[in-house]
Amino acid sequence: MKIQYQDSTITIFESALYQTTSTIINLEKFILIVDPNWLPIEISTIQSYVEKIRNSKPIYLLFTHSDYDHIIGYRAFPDAKVIASEAFQNNPEKEKIIEQINNFDDENYILRNYPIEYPKVDIIVSGDFQKIEIENTALVFCQAIGHNLDGIFTMIPSLGIFIAGDYLCEVEFPFIYVSGIQYLQTLEKAKKIINQYEPKILIVGHGPFSKNKKEMLDRIKEAEKYIFEIILSIKNKTPFNLDFLLKRYHFPKNMIPAHEKNLEILEKELSET
Repeated sequence: MKIQYQDSTITIFESALYQTTSTIINLEKFILIVDPNWLPIEISTIQSYVEKIRNSKPIYLLFTHSDYDHIIGYRAFPDAKVIASEAFQNNPEKEKIIEQINNFDDENYILRNYPIEYPKVDIIVSGDFQKIEIENTALVFCQAIGHNLDGIFTMIPSLGIFIAGDYLCEVEFPFIYVSGIQYLQTLEKAKKIINQYEPKILIVGHGPFSKNKKEMLDRIKEAEKYIFEIILSIKNKTPFNLDFLLKRYHFPKNMIPAHEKNLEILEKELSET
């Protein structure tokens, strides 16, 4: 499995699928695993690495949101405690998400050596800039809604780590499953986090990390620009320049349905205001 980045504390693994990341953070008193995914051999690599560095420390699983690709490795770490949002815990579509995992495995003839289950949350995040101390390490959380309903941002201020889930991904434009307006509000929170905490590294759910503040803020600007251009095209009833947009990305065919969904959601939102 590709290692996208590694230092004495952080290891970012990158899946062969959608450049999805799984991050291991070796803290003083515990191991934090973020969104373990995708394929069995990739999960196995993460398991082996965690056991190698664990040294009897407890394991915590952080789920940035409930999209099925991000929770697919949950039960590969049966003794871990789970950190996620209150909306994640109360998600009414748990069965649908499990069905998506089972369909993926069925379509690709994948067998796993652990059960497929929706995560049970031990540490619930319910606020913005909510500070929770875990094993003597302070973590700061924010609700991150727009991509879906139950996302969270996570900062580890002592290490300068900002974990953004499926926001600020350089490899793709914003994928809006819930609300474009809330997505913009979430980007404002990201901006505040970057300016307030000055993170040393930004870790995202798909594609490359960033260690440059200007680049982090530029990713926010690009995401905002994209959403505002959609809003402008809807209000002015002018075509959106999709060809120009897609030139900036390596995988345009996969992006077209996502853009069409974004357009549909924003049209609905704007018609209701």
